[in-house]
Amino acid sequence: MKIAMLTYSVKPRGGVEHALAVAEALAQREHEVCVSALAQPGETFFRETAVDTWLVKHVPSEPVFDERILAMVAAYREGLRPLLADGAFDIVHAQDCISANAALDLRDEGLIGQVVRTVHHVDEFISPSLIACQDRSILSPDLVLCVSQPWIQRLAEEFGVHARLVRNGVDCDRFRAPHDAAERVADRDALGLGDRLTVLTVGGIEPRKGSLTLLEGFAGLRAQAPELDPLLLIVGGATLFDYRDEIDRFAARARQLGVSEHVRHVGTVTPAELERHYRAADVFAFPSTKEGFGLVALEALAAGLPVVASDIDVFLTFLAHGQSALLCPPGDGAALGDCLARVAGDPALRERLVAGGRAVVDGYGWDTAAAAHEDAYRSFQGDPIGAL
Repeated sequence: MKIAMLTYSVKPRGGVEHALAVAEALAQREHEVCVSALAQPGETFFRETAVDTWLVKHVPSEPVFDERILAMVAAYREGLRPLLADGAFDIVHAQDCISANAALDLRDEGLIGQVVRTVHHVDEFISPSLIACQDRSILSPDLVLCVSQPWIQRLAEEFGVHARLVRNGVDCDRFRAPHDAAERVADRDALGLGDRLTVLTVGGIEPRKGSLTLLEGFAGLRAQAPELDPLLLIVGGATLFDYRDEIDRFAARARQLGVSEHVRHVGTVTPAELERHYRAADVFAFPSTKEGFGLVALEALAAGLPVVASDIDVFLTFLAHGQSALLCPPGDGAALGDCLARVAGDPALRERLVAGGRAVVDGYGWDTAAAAHEDAYRSFQGDPIGAL
């Protein structure tokens, strides 16, 4: 098959990593894959990729967010037109609402035949234009996929859309535990961690990541284990949305809790630096209130980290409390702090969680994800895709 994989950004977000990794795994299965994204001049994908890429250059200039989104869709549509013309691809697969709307415009013009869309999660927009954009990207594609069963159920209940399940995955060559004690010491020294108990989270500061809950849980950990001098590392934060208000609330709450100097905002890092952070940390915290799957939790498990996360439904599809992670109610900072303290103070528990996490990771290879995508693509009955 010839597959065009579309994502809205070149920055390190879970959906973008998913698009790149699935594309690479499909290419390994001898399909011809091109990954496309919107990018500002001079930008490339945050990591090297083994497949062809098609970057649509666009400089956001509209001050109103709704207008900016509509301009991005229009720019993407026109940038995709030459790539997708003349039936160049058997599959056009969008990973987000922006790329999906661009592709749907071209389908409705008759330039392409079908659009596949992976819905990772549904955002709670309040703008009518953004709601319409998102709804169209869910209701109008010819095939809808999800990476977790709970979202399949929600799309059926809330939109009447019957989606298919495809897999997520993790690259265990990239995300791995240190080879030996010397490598771990070198990684920790490079990050300036010293002997401090290091709590890592990946994804930046935003409401659905449970950032304020994380902060309160971290403060609880420091109160319960002051001798370990815990440090919180927050990696990532590249996003289309403006979370300055949440960042301000986070900073104010950190000052109230007296932990500001123990929180390190790392920001966006290179792939090699991200892998180093996983290897160097002691525990991974992920108290999200909403995720499509939670790819970074899977990466943490692959890196041999004990995971403390919220017990939201998507996490329960691959994490089991007391076996592969400690899970606590979303929004409960005290419970999160207790779980972090348990992991910090109980070596046997850490070993059990790490071993359980390793067993989980064994079931999440990207080749398995690619095979699930193949099956989904072939579900078009009576269409050219179905004959491949």
